[in-house]
Amino acid sequence: MPSLSPTPPDAEALYARLLHLVRDMLSRHAEPPLLVGIYSGGAWLAQRLHADLQLPQPFGVVSSTFHRDDFATRGLHPSANRTALPVPIAERAVLLVDDVLHTGRTTRAAINELFDFGRPARVDLAVLVDRGGRELPFCPQLTAATLTLPDDVLLALVRDENAAEGIRFRFDLVRKSASQP
Repeated sequence: MPSLSPTPPDAEALYARLLHLVRDMLSRHAEPPLLVGIYSGGAWLAQRLHADLQLPQPFGVVSSTFHRDDFATRGLHPSANRTALPVPIAERAVLLVDDVLHTGRTTRAAINELFDFGRPARVDLAVLVDRGGRELPFCPQLTAATLTLPDDVLLALVRDENAAEGIRFRFDLVRKSASQP
């Protein structure tokens, strides 16, 4: 897929904003919600948020693969990750984390997957970027930025690992091919 020439948003600056928003949210709760990242970008964010916030409970990862409404056309990705929740989620508050919210279909699939493991008391959504274009009625409670992009452009979070700096993020803008859903 060819990259685009416009400058993508600064993922590190957006992460710092999201960290501030999550920290503020956590300060208002007696018991912090379970941090759960949507595979893959949301899982990377949840991992880093967990470390930066020094949360005592482990974070979880949820895969939307088996609940996607386009599963029949996309099939199972060979590297499909599985959901891994460190504790039972029934009656617990959950902070669901993702990198980019667009149509809402991945969010819907991730929530369906969560409910396969129990009924949370509450699910809040935190995203780095809300790019609009909603096809389903989902709205993040925490958003680092709102951005408008053409429908044929993907905003892809990239994770760079450097031993000295740890995990760093960047965004790439990528033109969607005709075969991508």
